[in-house]
Amino acid sequence: MLQTVKPLFIGIAGPSGSGKTELAVQVSQSLPGSVVLNLDSYYISLDHLSRAERDACNFDVPDMLDWPLINEHLADLSCGLGVEVPSYSFTTHSREPVTARLEPVPFVIVEGIFALYDAEVRSRLDLSIYVHTPDAVCYARRSCRDVLERGRTEESVREQYEQTVRPGAMKYVWPTQEHALMVVSGVQPISRSVAEVLLRITQRAC
Repeated sequence: MLQTVKPLFIGIAGPSGSGKTELAVQVSQSLPGSVVLNLDSYYISLDHLSRAERDACNFDVPDMLDWPLINEHLADLSCGLGVEVPSYSFTTHSREPVTARLEPVPFVIVEGIFALYDAEVRSRLDLSIYVHTPDAVCYARRSCRDVLERGRTEESVREQYEQTVRPGAMKYVWPTQEHALMVVSGVQPISRSVAEVLLRITQRAC
């Protein structure tokens, strides 16, 4: 009988605009046998709401994520089973009919603003990382991204940041730094952060 090897789970959290996604991607690119599991894929579908009601929802609270499915998938991957990762549309605020098949790999990087929020998820992580970035930097990055890439106005970005993004980060994201085994700076060169994380993963895997 073939013996399955439990993946090493790495959690990378931090507020929106902190640089956590770029860190996760670059670590994965430098770490053979790894994949990034983005928690943004697990937002709950709002098909039951009108478009106006969907647009009015606050997506910066952890209740908007499908935690039972997240933990089910992590449990399956831990047992050597593949999972079907949802595809979420932030345009319609609903799940797409297609999924992405994810087979077990040696390293699974769980990335998202709430990656260190849920206690059950944290219990599965072999290494928990928090990207600490000043709020002003996070806002500037998010504003630039949303204006250039998503066609938003600076005013709409500022209103959303002040009304939901920053309050959500203060209440639900910033406090999760205390659960991190490792904290990296979101303003230092990304290559330095990647090197620090890879070193810690190597030490953890040995």
